[in-house]
Amino acid sequence: MEFTMLYGKDPDTVRPSEEHGNETPAERRKTFRRLVDSRSATLLPGAANALSARIIEDIGFQAAYLTGAGFTNTQLGLPDLGLVTATEIIEATARISDVCRLPLVVDMDTGFGNALNTYGTVQKLERAGAAAIQIEDQVFPKKCGHFAGKAVIPLNEMLGKIKACLDARTDENTLIIARTDARAVEGFDAALERAHQMAEIGADMLFVEAPETIEEVRQIGALPTPQLVNFVVGGKTPMMQIDDLREAGFSLALFANAALQASLKAQQEVLGSLYKHGSLEQVRDRMANFEERQRVVGKPDLDALIERYEGS
Repeated sequence: MEFTMLYGKDPDTVRPSEEHGNETPAERRKTFRRLVDSRSATLLPGAANALSARIIEDIGFQAAYLTGAGFTNTQLGLPDLGLVTATEIIEATARISDVCRLPLVVDMDTGFGNALNTYGTVQKLERAGAAAIQIEDQVFPKKCGHFAGKAVIPLNEMLGKIKACLDARTDENTLIIARTDARAVEGFDAALERAHQMAEIGADMLFVEAPETIEEVRQIGALPTPQLVNFVVGGKTPMMQIDDLREAGFSLALFANAALQASLKAQQEVLGSLYKHGSLEQVRDRMANFEERQRVVGKPDLDALIERYEGS
């Protein structure tokens, strides 16, 4: 696969938006709305940090997802049990938006409090660069959508939070994604009913978490409001082909922690070999070289700017 630098080859003649997507948050939001409206099951990989987001953009994906579970695992070294704060997610959103030109979907868990807290969090996430913001109906502290022992708040309370999200945004293209975890708590029919109510209140997208059969996934895709489906290796939802998801009518196919699981495995293998052999010779082919590492984090582009501003 051929890769190009983040900002183009000539800082005097090439602007980021001309070759690599959207320069401003507003442009990213418009682009993302078009992706959602196309119902083409756009692949949405998860980024736990700014480096992952850079890799996602570099490969050629059209959007990225700030995963709350991945952020908790990588930044805190803890499981997804509602342990991150609004401030941490807002700061992570800003860091990613600074270096990644893709539209960013942000997982804000339960909104970090009541409807008033949710209102303020949406305002801050939008200012930080979010193109879409996801809120779920679990009882705080929430749990990973594929964990057992979840609980959901009353429907009216969740609808109030969605209203707060819609009122808080200043850009109509900032999409509000309403997620329900009721499938594991109250059953599939109850989850669909919640999804219908969330759509009626004005949610831009629906996310029915952890369906357990392909038929359930297809029923979710038939809902009139644009849909997101989440796949987790080892989770409750069976894997499906992208063509089948497009046929079912989904807008987004989320792989929130694929990169995280791959990274965890790679680190175990490389560091395990180092521990065993006292050398990296056996696993050199499992590692990016020094030049590739610097390219991905944009060093050639910054070198060009240094030459432009400080060179002779």
